[in-house]
Amino acid sequence: MQIQVHISLDETGAEKLRRVRFDGREISVADNIDQWHGAGYDYFKVRGDDGNLYILRHSKTSPYWELTMYERA
Repeated sequence: MQIQVHISLDETGAEKLRRVRFDGREISVADNIDQWHGAGYDYFKVRGDDGNLYILRHSKTSPYWELTMYERA
């Protein structure tokens, strides 16, 4: 699955996910719930405008994103 992510910065300078595209299907991010940093990775927990919950992982050394968790509304 190819994942593309659109990120912007909020008023504090923190990265926030705005849109996620999964193999051509685009989801707008309704809520940035949490984000944390692991060894070499950044994680983002978001709720899409479809009501579903997603956790996405981004490697600090790679341009690729991974879907690590999905929960249907």
